Amino acid sequence: MISSLRGAVGRIFDPVAGGLLRMGVTADAVTVAGAFGVVVAALVFFPLGLLWVGALVIGVLAFSDALDGTMARKAGTSGPWGAFLDSTLDRVADGAIFIGLGGYFLVQTDGAVRKWGAIVAAACLVSGFTVSYARARAEGLGFSASVGIAERGERLVAALLTAGIVGFGLPPGVLVVVLGLLAVASVITVLQRMSTVRRQALARAAAMAAEAPTPGRQDLDG
Repeated sequence: MISSLRGAVGRIFDPVAGGLLRMGVTADAVTVAGAFGVVVAALVFFPLGLLWVGALVIGVLAFSDALDGTMARKAGTSGPWGAFLDSTLDRVADGAIFIGLGGYFLVQTDGAVRKWGAIVAAACLVSGFTVSYARARAEGLGFSASVGIAERGERLVAALLTAGIVGFGLPPGVLVVVLGLLAVASVITVLQRMSTVRRQALARAAAMAAEAPTPGRQDLDG
């Protein structure tokens, strides 16, 4: 769902992408600026208790993912480097968001909400990184692991939407619950990806074994 929305936003931003390219702005510059903006917004607004402001700014900057891709396609610069830069800075931005939410709980709340809020924010940070790593490592080994109930887009939408609503007056405990559910969903996603890669690995091993010559076969043929 998030991927299809990103494609639609990219088409909407097509004129903007063309204008930026004519001004000499590169897709890489937009990628870096977008990630930097997310980091600043998350680490400044969330700990200050301005959840809705941080969520709104980050939500707007998230569209830079679609904008830089559109710019790269129009300029003919799409390639491995852009994909690597985008993926790497996405991890930085994700980390800043959940660190910022953890900072919110530590600075702006107390009691059980403070403790459990910081815990689930850290759990989302670690489990989210593991979800992304599982896919990247699988693809590096020649497998496919783009499965799971909680991919990056869905996790961020749920976290930011809930944070924004809490910023308008919903009890902070709601954000604790949602982040806890996201952490659990992320762990399930990791297990799903591990299971998927295991099946592919077993199938590859079986295929290689079937293709290997049996002992003595060469002697018989000779």
